[in-house]
Amino acid sequence: MKIYIVYDSENGHTEALARSIYEGAKSHPQAEVHYHHVSEANPNDTVGMDAIIWGCPGHFGTISAGMKSWIDQLGYLWAQGKLMDKIGAVFCTTATVHGGIEATMLNLITPMLHQGMIIVGLPGNIPENALYGSYYGVGVTCPVEASREDPPNLPSENDLALGRALGLRVATIAGKMQSNNQR
Repeated sequence: MKIYIVYDSENGHTEALARSIYEGAKSHPQAEVHYHHVSEANPNDTVGMDAIIWGCPGHFGTISAGMKSWIDQLGYLWAQGKLMDKIGAVFCTTATVHGGIEATMLNLITPMLHQGMIIVGLPGNIPENALYGSYYGVGVTCPVEASREDPPNLPSENDLALGRALGLRVATIAGKMQSNNQR
């Protein structure tokens, strides 16, 4: 099955999380995973995918401008129903605790629902998520660096484990859907 990961990242935080999601999806034996920054992602490529995962940094509780601009290009696909019944999942990073993780993920999920996609979250009974509680997808906090010269506060290993778990979960569910459609 084919999975498309699209991310926006300005300082490497969200890119690191996207890469972990890629690793998790890629660990599924039948997964063919495509991974692109929004500046390189082609909205037309989503049509040939079984699952689409997108994410960005949260900007004041909502989607980054780069991701919003990319999502807005999917309007003609919506008009044709081209993304209906595809698996969808989301992820984000924020700079502060209570910095809008849930709001950003819900804002990322909404266009998927408009497209008729089937949303896959990260249940609490998945060991990596048991204590974290990132049910809508994966949302993590990467504290703001004190200055531009400081190394980035990238996601922790626990955060990256959540990303890998989401990637594998999406691949597993997309594989099940593909098997059911071939019967």
